[in-house]
Amino acid sequence: MAAAPPDGQEKVIAAAQHIVKSLASSKNAADDMIRILSGFDNRFSLMSDLFPPPPAATAPAVDSIAETEKPDPDDAARDEEWDAAMELIEQWEAPGAADRLIFDSREDAEDYLAAAACLVGAPGPRAEAALQAAMARLEEEFRHFLIRGAPPLAAEDLQASLLRRLSLTVPSFNTSSVDLDCPSFAKHDGEGEDSVGAGGRNSVSDDEISPYLIAPDTVSTLRDIADVMLRAGYAPELCQVYGEVRRDTLMECLAVLGVDKMGLEEVQRVEWGILDGKMKKWIQALKVVVRGLLAEERRICSQILAADPNAEEECFTQAAKGCVLQLLNFGDAIAIGKRSTEKLFRILGMYEALAEVLPELEGLFSGEARGFIKEEAEGILVRLGDAVRGTIAEFSSAIQGETSRRALPGGEIHPLARYVMNYVRLLSDYNASLNNLLEHFDADTNEADNASMTPLGHCVLMLITHLQGKIEEKSRLYEDEALQNIFLMNNLLYIVQKVKDSELKTLLGDNWIRKRRGQIRQYSTGYLRSSWTRALACLRDDGLPQTMGSSSALKAALKDRFKSFNMAFDELYRTQTTWKVVDPQLREELKISILEKVLPAYRSFVGRFRGQLEGVRSSARYIKYNLEDLENLVSDFFEGRN
Repeated sequence: MAAAPPDGQEKVIAAAQHIVKSLASSKNAADDMIRILSGFDNRFSLMSDLFPPPPAATAPAVDSIAETEKPDPDDAARDEEWDAAMELIEQWEAPGAADRLIFDSREDAEDYLAAAACLVGAPGPRAEAALQAAMARLEEEFRHFLIRGAPPLAAEDLQASLLRRLSLTVPSFNTSSVDLDCPSFAKHDGEGEDSVGAGGRNSVSDDEISPYLIAPDTVSTLRDIADVMLRAGYAPELCQVYGEVRRDTLMECLAVLGVDKMGLEEVQRVEWGILDGKMKKWIQALKVVVRGLLAEERRICSQILAADPNAEEECFTQAAKGCVLQLLNFGDAIAIGKRSTEKLFRILGMYEALAEVLPELEGLFSGEARGFIKEEAEGILVRLGDAVRGTIAEFSSAIQGETSRRALPGGEIHPLARYVMNYVRLLSDYNASLNNLLEHFDADTNEADNASMTPLGHCVLMLITHLQGKIEEKSRLYEDEALQNIFLMNNLLYIVQKVKDSELKTLLGDNWIRKRRGQIRQYSTGYLRSSWTRALACLRDDGLPQTMGSSSALKAALKDRFKSFNMAFDELYRTQTTWKVVDPQLREELKISILEKVLPAYRSFVGRFRGQLEGVRSSARYIKYNLEDLENLVSDFFEGRN
């Protein structure tokens, strides 16, 4: 019995035995192998148990079998299949055939795919050359069908069909229909089916193929080609073709949707009217692209490349990344571009659209691409938020810095009030986003009852407070105190109504409205006092001579009083019929307030002193109006007549 090998040598012997058994099929070959191994280390020649001797009875029989060994029938059949496959591939490389599309014929396509699949792993230079030729041909036709299968679409087609998420039931033309008993192809086909079934979120059925990104009958053809190329190890070439063609197609779709490639400098140069349209299209396109275009691209990609999840991820990333980055780059250019008040709501729209689709956008990608897209999009969201806050701050400063010095005729609503209130009212449409963005926004308004307001409420209160201050400042442009009050009433009531009839009421609260209505009443009182004090003073007894009867002194005083009243009223009529109280209800309330003060005083004064002027020549010239006349004339006030 051979001595036990020294420590560590046992492993060397075992390795040598394994090599010999793997590479040698006869005793002569074994002897040759031991001589080779002994050349590396003479210890191998001393190892008598490296090749256990065969049983004596069977050794001659083994030698005899080896001498008369016949070919394996399975090997012969496989060789015949490889030869047939190589011959078919080579035929398609011949002049004339090379210019034809294999996949224009279903039968030719099935035969060619089966032949290419059979050659995967086939030995020999001829088989290798045939397989390379087949892969080049399949790559060429894969590119052709990718391009041909994408139908041209108009913007309305993309928006309507992608958002409806239509699907069609189409006949399947796939590898399972190829009837060829090539072992490698059969295994490949089964793996493809398993991949589709176990694909998780990428699992789709044949009748879910999109009809608008790639024609349905083309998707199954592309999948057949991809299955064979992936099986043959040509995933990089396949991904390069897919990525190039689909990237260009998606970029064309983006252009159809109106999203142009624009950098910061271009965004800065373009006039607002054009930029506004581009921002609007961006908001619409972002949702269409993420929820429609890319979602469908992802689904189709998973169908075509179902056999290899890694290739699917790579192809989708290469196809979709450029489209996504162009969208994000435009958003970034807007976010960091020059701020102006008119951009605010488009920026808010962009912010909300991106925030809304970000989880879906992120979910379309995986691995490094997912992290990259997420980081880019979140960074742009932050910068869009900064732009929103900065624009609101600039808007606030613009209100306070408004310097127009022209008094509006008739005390009507100032354009600044209309602009600011319409602007502020639109802010309430972005309640949730602005409450988040303005959480730490500095909006000190010195209001005692605003502690419970939301961040947006604080912001709105600040802007309206600035507006009120500016309106009070502009009221002083009017020399007539009564017209100042009309102007203040018009503008404050306009502000209150804009708040009351919108979500601003919820933001500012009922107490804010009550306070402003109290201010309007104060302005109304100020108007009556400044306008009618002089006219009403003519109808008081104060200053009249005390002598009763028909004294000439009393008659002269009464003539002066009536004459002064008539002059005052005529002047009021002349001026205040040109003034404009915009709100119909306020206008009627003011007229009623005038009549309630004037008519009783006039009725009493005329009733007491009419007799003193009876018989006086031209007495009608002094008692010029009766009560009905005054009422009719007052009805013309505040109508803005020229």
